[in-house]
Amino acid sequence: MNGARVVLIGGTSNVGKSTVSEALAVRLGFDYLSTDGLARHPGRPWRTPEWEVPAHVAEHYGSLTVHELISSVLDHYERLRPRIEELVADYAAGSGAHEGLVLEGSALWPVWVASLTAPCTAAVWLTADEALIRARVHEAGRYAEAANEERLLMDKFVARTVRYQTLMLDAVDSLGLDRIDTGGGESVAELVDKVLTTVGAQYAIGRSPGR
Repeated sequence: MNGARVVLIGGTSNVGKSTVSEALAVRLGFDYLSTDGLARHPGRPWRTPEWEVPAHVAEHYGSLTVHELISSVLDHYERLRPRIEELVADYAAGSGAHEGLVLEGSALWPVWVASLTAPCTAAVWLTADEALIRARVHEAGRYAEAANEERLLMDKFVARTVRYQTLMLDAVDSLGLDRIDTGGGESVAELVDKVLTTVGAQYAIGRSPGR
């Protein structure tokens, strides 16, 4: 893998980042972290048997437009940027006894990830089509059984998620960065293999000759 000690996995919500990244970390013997664990922006706006939607989360998605939701989340990611850069630099330098790090999250915005100067660092972005993202959100939120108010919040979350991916893909493609589609029916192990092949060919963070 070209000696990478840090692998960054970006992408919008519900494209499989956590699942693939956790499996990749196990395969490599690396630590696994999500940018959500550093400071969480209002999360999913749907109930589960173990979790009720807080009032501030429902208000966030219910009151803001999609444009405002995007601005809010991008501002949040920009505030996270110094912490992420510090974390990447520490692991890339081989600080401590850690073997390496797989860090995933939507906060890994392509433009500034591509500008990182940390050595031994690779990056790839995962994508999925809108229909798959919507289906995953609907399944997680039990959309068919949800009340109209709950469905509206899920619809807003999907709209923000899809819009974020559109902006992200524009940045990824304009910079010639590596991305992998997760909607082709591959197993988690097969997707991990794809990530390893991709980052192993990179000559700069996020860039391989094929791109």
